[in-house]
Formats: sequence, structure tokens, C-alpha cells
Amino acid sequence: MNNTKNNRIAIIGGGYSGLSAAHSFIKSGYSVDVYEAAPFLGGLASTFNIGDTEVEKFYHHLFLSDNYLIDLLKEFNLQDRIIWKNSSTSYFYKGKIYPFTGPIDLLKFTPVNFINRIRMGLLALYLQRVKNWKKYEKVTAAEYMKKYAGSQNYKIIWEPLLKGKFSDYYEDVSMSWLWSKFATRVASRDRNFQEKLGYIDGSWHILTDALATFITSHNSKIHLKTRVTKIHVDNNRITGLDSIDNEGNHKTETFDIILSTIPTFYLPNLIQELPDDYTKRLTDIQYEGAIAAVWFLNKPLSNSYWMNISDPDIPFLLALEHTNLFDSNSYNGNHILYTADYVTQNDPRWQMDDETILNSYIPHLKKINPQFTKSWINKTYIHKERAAQPVVTLNYSDKIPNTKSPIEGLWLAAMSQVYPQDRGTNYSIGLGKKVAEDIMEK
Repeated sequence: MNNTKNNRIAIIGGGYSGLSAAHSFIKSGYSVDVYEAAPFLGGLASTFNIGDTEVEKFYHHLFLSDNYLIDLLKEFNLQDRIIWKNSSTSYFYKGKIYPFTGPIDLLKFTPVNFINRIRMGLLALYLQRVKNWKKYEKVTAAEYMKKYAGSQNYKIIWEPLLKGKFSDYYEDVSMSWLWSKFATRVASRDRNFQEKLGYIDGSWHILTDALATFITSHNSKIHLKTRVTKIHVDNNRITGLDSIDNEGNHKTETFDIILSTIPTFYLPNLIQELPDDYTKRLTDIQYEGAIAAVWFLNKPLSNSYWMNISDPDIPFLLALEHTNLFDSNSYNGNHILYTADYVTQNDPRWQMDDETILNSYIPHLKKINPQFTKSWINKTYIHKERAAQPVVTLNYSDKIPNTKSPIEGLWLAAMSQVYPQDRGTNYSIGLGKKVAEDIMEK
């Protein structure tokens, strides 16, 4: 970056990619301006206040392998805030909950015959040890699992999970995406093959607030409730941007470097000078949205933390009980349950009000626990995000736009670029850090 600390840097997006990049720039002596359209920071890891504490809008935990995230917590002397617990996973199938945490549970999973249970166990062990993920880019997860796990395992376990995660796109998803899930989960198991997950005591808000304080105390600015409306270019080089705040105030600022961390499909709305082939890369990547209902209950729904749902009539993929992993005493005795689903952009729930969605979910909670009644509900919340999961299709590495755009001074660090890893706060932090370092080396 011409070895000068006087370059003006703007970061579009106050999620963890943007905050991590800002942190890296500032540590190297630069100042930055962070623009965030929402009234809060953290993106998909943002929280909401529930009185004495905060809780995530969308469920979050740490894996043992989340080195970028753990290192960042250490930088702010927050490592003692990490709570590590043994996880518990289950699978809801045909009205029954099956434990699904380890190899013994798989052997006891009677909906699949014994031979296929052994077959699935051996395949899982194999996939957890594979390092060469690129060989899976040319085959879909559906094709691979049908062939190697067998049609029974595919129909009962993998097809429902792929449909729940990618809905209309489930047959198009690359096996490289599913490989990343195996790799992440095995990296968070201890010597006894017990999965351990972590949480930040006090919520992700603790780290988000530490980053925000660091940024604003080092000659840098955070512009909340401020939307970037245009990126200016002169002679194929960035010159600045226009923005508008919630009160309708327009502003034009000059910048030498702009790092965009927003979903790639939105960037062409801000800049007309991008070449057609690069614009096509930005807009061709499809995103699934996420809708999460957060239930504050006076009783636990189940005894597992993570429950995968294999029932096409239940309108959510996952029932995750946060307080089955972390103490409900932190939430005034409330048991916090997330019922979450990934959905297409035309799903009717985008247009529904919160109460309608929640009421439609209640009969399905009763399927999971027949004793459940409305009297268990203390409070409820709905959170929606239109761009929550990039759809990882075949040969995805050939489709990702480069982090350095064809316009001088314009860079990207978007969720769709963390590949081959799947979306996640840890990888967003790593991407923001790497792109900031690449910018500073230029």
C-alpha cells in the first residue's frame, strides 16, 4: 500500500470480517472508517439484550480448532471467558429422539440396518482424515453419499440434512462442503472422541465490544446506521464513497482503499465500473437466508444441545438448546431454545409477522416433546438474515471472485470467500485478517 500510513481506508460492513480487518490495519498503524448499515456490529454474530445479559440472535459456539477466534480473544485478555463443555447431539426421526454424539450412538441408530451403520461409521472415519478436499469439488454431496454411504443412509440421514440446509439447491451442493463439516467436527473432539464446544461467557457481545472500543480508541471511526450508496472510481482507481445515515444525511468521503465485506451480490449496486466477468462472479453465487426463532422456556424441550430434525413436515432444520450446554442460571433460569432453518429468498416466512411464524412452529415442538404446552413459553423472538449461507456448488473454487478486484484499491472479504471452510465467525476473522495483510503488502 505504497508503505504510507496516510492512505485512507474504508471498510464496508461491521461483521467479523470487517472488524477483524480493521483490527489488523490499526495494529499496523493505519486508521480506518467502518460503515455499518445496521444499528449494531457483529453481523451474524450480533446479540440482543435480555435484561442483565446478551444472547446471540443466531446460535453460536466455538470449536477447539477455532484458532483465529481464540487468538483474538487472547489479544484482548478474554481467553478466561471461554467456557468449554462436552457437547451432545441427537437426531429426531419419525417421532423419536436418537442420541447421535459418538460412534456408539451411531451403532445404536436402529432406523438404519446394522450393516449400513457400520458402513456409515467407516465412511465418517475416512472423511475425517481426508486432507485433499479438492477431489470432492467435482461431485455433489448427494451423489457421493448415495454411492459410498448407501441409499438407506442417504435417505434417512443425509438427504434430510441437505434439504434442510440448502432447500431447493440440495442436489447441487458440492461434496467439498460436506467434507468441511466432517473436518470441523472431528477437529473439536478430544482424545476420547468426545466433542467439545465453547462459548464466550457474557456472549459474543464481549468480543464485539472489545473490537469496537479498540477501533474507536485508535484514531478510527465506526459509522453505525450508515449505508454506503456509491463507490467512486476515476481511471480504474477507487477515489471514495457516498453514504447516507438513518436521518437522511448524505456524505461523500475520499478513500484510497475500500474493503467490502458485504454479500458479493450487493457490491455491483454500489459500483458500475466493474468488468462484466467479475460482476458475473459476484452475482452468480446464490445465498440461502436464515430464520431463527429464539424461545425462552421455563422447562427444557430435550436433554441434547444440538438436535438435527429429519421430518419434512417440521418447518425447521435444527432445534438447538443453548442452555443444555451452558448454564440456564445465566439467563434467570430460562431455557433458551433456537429453532432454525435455512430458506430460499422466496420462502413465504419472509413476509410473515413474528407471531404467525411462532404459532406455526408450536405444534412441531409438541412433536419433539409431547408434554410441551404454550405455558412453557416465557418469551419469544424471531431473527431473519437474507444472506446467511452461500450455496457451494460444483467446482466452487473456480467461481469465487478474487479478494483483489479489477478496480485498483477495491478489495473483498465476503462470507462466500472462506471456502473450503464453511461459513463461521472463526473463518470470517481469518479472512478479514488475511485480506488486510494482503492489502498492506501491496
